[in-house]
Amino acid sequence: MGVPGGGMLRLLLVDEQRMFVEALGQCLSTAPDLWVAGSADPFEQELADKIAAARPDVVTVDLVSCGTEASEVLRRLNEACPAAGIVVLASGPGRELAVEAARAGALAWVPKERGVADLVTVIRGVSRGEGWYPPELLGTVLRSLRRQDTGSGGRSGPLESLSSRERDVLAGMVEGKRSRQIAEELFVSVQTVRTHTRSILDKLDVHSQIEAVMLVRSGEGTRDQT
Repeated sequence: MGVPGGGMLRLLLVDEQRMFVEALGQCLSTAPDLWVAGSADPFEQELADKIAAARPDVVTVDLVSCGTEASEVLRRLNEACPAAGIVVLASGPGRELAVEAARAGALAWVPKERGVADLVTVIRGVSRGEGWYPPELLGTVLRSLRRQDTGSGGRSGPLESLSSRERDVLAGMVEGKRSRQIAEELFVSVQTVRTHTRSILDKLDVHSQIEAVMLVRSGEGTRDQT
């Protein structure tokens, strides 16, 4: 596959089906800006070492094959590569699993039948901090996250810790704007927006932009009732 050039997105493919991983790797490698830096079985003891060696920008993982260990696999991935975006490759509808993945910080959920072209588009978006869940699951995911935030009694406190620029970026996220659009409106680079986004997620103690947005909206609903 050659040597990755500068600016290429580094991918790690996590799946226990070796033939699927090899086929997917070959397909993704045809994209000029993607580099498959490695692959791993979600249950192997060397998973953390392989992640460290791959230094991925984006990780793809099939959670359905992980069964009851899906949460543990996501936890290990988040701990080993907190800066990487996680894309779940789904071989079934799995509404409950989609909610679980969103809560654990997975930025995207892509049914395998959507094809490589759609997956490449999502991977590029995730590398920019964008999220994507199919429309038929998004409502379920958002409602579940809203209930979780409401049940926690509202966590508006951390919002006070955001800088003015981080608030600007978060406001753009709430309005559904993409990182590039936010960058253009704030006259900063896309990388700067990504940096602010990571800081926002850390300060709000959430794992994804979806959770950050739902946290804000939950707080607004609480204020409206007072």
